[in-house]
Amino acid sequence: MVEVTFDQLHGWLVAFFWPFARITALMLSAPLWGHSSVPRQAKIAAAGAIAVVIAPVLPPMPEVPLYSWAGLGILVEQTLIGAAIGLTVRIIVSVVQASGEFIGLQMGLAFATFFDPSSGTNMMVLSRVLYMITLLMFLAFNAHLVVLEILVASFETLPVGIGRFNPEAFIMLARYGGTIFTAGMLLALPLVASLLIINLALGILNRSAPQLTVFNIGFPASLTVGLALLMVLMTDLGSFLERHFANGLGFLQGLLETLAPLPPP
Repeated sequence: MVEVTFDQLHGWLVAFFWPFARITALMLSAPLWGHSSVPRQAKIAAAGAIAVVIAPVLPPMPEVPLYSWAGLGILVEQTLIGAAIGLTVRIIVSVVQASGEFIGLQMGLAFATFFDPSSGTNMMVLSRVLYMITLLMFLAFNAHLVVLEILVASFETLPVGIGRFNPEAFIMLARYGGTIFTAGMLLALPLVASLLIINLALGILNRSAPQLTVFNIGFPASLTVGLALLMVLMTDLGSFLERHFANGLGFLQGLLETLAPLPPP
């Protein structure tokens, strides 16, 4: 008869639960796995399956009871690490979404919005289209597998029960949020600059020939030129996303290394 002691059962549970907490935080905060269309049961099941697979190759877990204040601290620690990874991935994907907002405003599509259940807010149609393309390209480049690989490697860089973090890492993450505006505007700059020139030309035309109605000419011209330039932009979107994903995943790797506490002097 096979007998399982309490210490053995507790060791198995600890080896599964701490990685499960970190992976679950990633699943709930990342834009791909945490999408509202994915059922919560599927997210929890995927996190549990990954935790079971990687548990045998992880470093030894701290001998801390689950039902203790120290166990609660480790739970918060693992949640922060997983949420930091998921937030970084969300920033990476949100760049193209912000670019769609900038382009849509210049094209006159600011009123073409609908409710987005994933974010709980109204989103421009163009921004939604670019966002879905970005998610598909994220899968096509196998960036989701790279994120999971970085997640598994993080247990070596940030073992369970590390106790404290380097506060500089959270400053890095906050500053990286500015990438949404810088990289998003960099992608949208050709269209924004071209449409701005058209608007300036229409303003001059209105001053020189007031009998021409700018609203009847400006909106069709901006929309037509914007769609034409958007078709040209799509030809370079793949290479832009490839570079952007590479830079973002490199930052994610550096962020996890920076999260490790500094050695005592």
